[in-house]
Parts: sequence; structure tokens; C-alpha cells
Amino acid sequence: MPRAARSTPEGEHRPVLLDEVMAVLDPKPGEIAVDCTLGGAGHAKELLRRIGPEGWLFAFDLDPANLEPARERLSAVGQNFDLHHANFAGIASILAAENVRADMILADLGMSSMQVDDAGRGFSFSRDGPLDMRMDPTRGPTAAQMLAKLPATDLAEAFRELGDEPNAEAIAAAIVERRRTSRIATTRDLADVIVEFAPVRIERGPHQPTPRQQRLRPVARVFQALRILVNRELASLDNLLRVLPDCLRAAGRAAIISFHSGEDRRVKSAFRAGLREGIFESIAAEPIRAGAQERFDNPRSRSAKLRWARIKKSEEPHTK
Repeated sequence: MPRAARSTPEGEHRPVLLDEVMAVLDPKPGEIAVDCTLGGAGHAKELLRRIGPEGWLFAFDLDPANLEPARERLSAVGQNFDLHHANFAGIASILAAENVRADMILADLGMSSMQVDDAGRGFSFSRDGPLDMRMDPTRGPTAAQMLAKLPATDLAEAFRELGDEPNAEAIAAAIVERRRTSRIATTRDLADVIVEFAPVRIERGPHQPTPRQQRLRPVARVFQALRILVNRELASLDNLLRVLPDCLRAAGRAAIISFHSGEDRRVKSAFRAGLREGIFESIAAEPIRAGAQERFDNPRSRSAKLRWARIKKSEEPHTK
């Protein structure tokens, strides 16, 4: 059986956990849906199809490059949508300006396939390119600029807390030492430093990843941590979780897909707190994971965790 391709073919987008998301959000004709992370519009297209012409879709994306391709894909389904070049942390103000609350809110955290596969964006260590990593390339410092300035203690904390990297201190120290003599400007520059200073003990056995995959684990963890740091992703998620109940109507549903343990812990904690406080009527007892076939077809779904929550049926406003 051939191995599934890791790159996304041009023009193709594979939304993660699509069937599972639709099952928990249960979109109905005439409802208002919010997609916090538009990306390639994979989830948004199905939401738009299910809410029908009498419903409305609000979609947000921090990456301006995603908006026009997504608009074309959505227009093939319907015209009842608004797209916003904005961080999803600001959805409350935009919905308030429209004087609406949503029946469902979806957030698919992390990167889109198109961002990963574009070497010029600097998200992937497997494609050499400028070390940028900004979701919105029009603002903020790049990953290379942050690596050039942050002290070793801050870098180590980021690699440890955002990437679960056990050799965080050694890698941070190596980066600071390397930048004294040469700039770490490309994805290959950074990957080479990590591989050199975070050697991996190769474990062999029938169920172990290949030696190359094991050697690249520290690289993947550091790249993940740096991307989260550059884009302030956890701060944005915290704000979304804070305002989410007030953005939903009575009996409204929320679904969040995370790819990192720090994200999942935040979602789990916020949903459990909402359940205790009587804001949510029910929440996911355990995260929903991709099935075997999806994990084979789309390797990026392997780390995905879907959690959901449902607002109580009361018409009272939700405050925290």
C-alpha cells in the first residue's frame, strides 16, 4: 500500500475531522455559523452548504492570502457569507457590530495545508525558505528576527512550554551561540542547529518511527513552539475561549480542533469551567480523534483533537 502524500496537491484542501465537526455542530438551514479559521474553506464550504441560502456564514482568517481563494470556493456554494481579515480573538466585536450571536462557532487551530506547503512562508522544516512563520505576513516580527534578539532563557521557555522539547535549554543556548557568528535566516539554518545540538537516541523496533523521523522530532517541536510564539497563538486562543459563550445563542454549539497539548489543555479547562458554572449544558467528555483511514489519507490529522461544547437553552445572555 503506498504511503499517503505529506504535501497537499495544488488547489486541494483537506479539512481535518470534517464529518466529526459536522456531527457535533449539526448545522441547520437558516442558522448563523462562524468559522474562526477559514484557511482553504474546507469546513466553511460544508457549513455554508448546510445552513443554506437562508443562513449566514461569518469567516475569519489572519492570513490575507487565504481570503480570495476561499471566496471563490465559497461562491460556488452561495453568496450568503462575510469574510474578515482578522484574528479570531476579535470575533466578539465584529458579531456585536452586526448585532448577531451565532448558532455555531468552529476554530481549527494551527496552520493550513497551504501555509505548510509554501516554502516562502517558513513554517516547514522540510522545505528550505526564509524563516518567517507569520500567519499575517503584513505585521509583526518574523521568526528570524525573534531568534536574533530573544535571550536564551526566553527561547528555552518557549521551546519547553510551547513545544514540549526536553532539550530546550541546550537548543536555546546553541541558537544564541550560533547567532554570534552567523544569522539564522532560513528554515534549514535553524533545522541544522537543532539536529546538531539535540541528538536523538534512535529506538528500534517494529512499532518505532523511522530513524529519520525520530531525529526530526526535536526539529518539529522547536518549529511548532516558534510558530506559536511568533503568532501569539495561545493568547489569541485564551481570548476566544473567554468571549465564546457570549458570541453564541441559546443552544449554540462550539467546536475547537487543537494540535498541541497546550492548546488542548486550555480548551478542556475552559469548557469544563463553563459546565461547572452553568454556562454550558454539555461538553465533550473526551477529545474526538481522526479515524485510521483519515490518519492514513491525511497525516496532519494524526495529532488533531476535537472538543465541543453546547450552550444552555436559556435565552439569558451569557456572562463570565
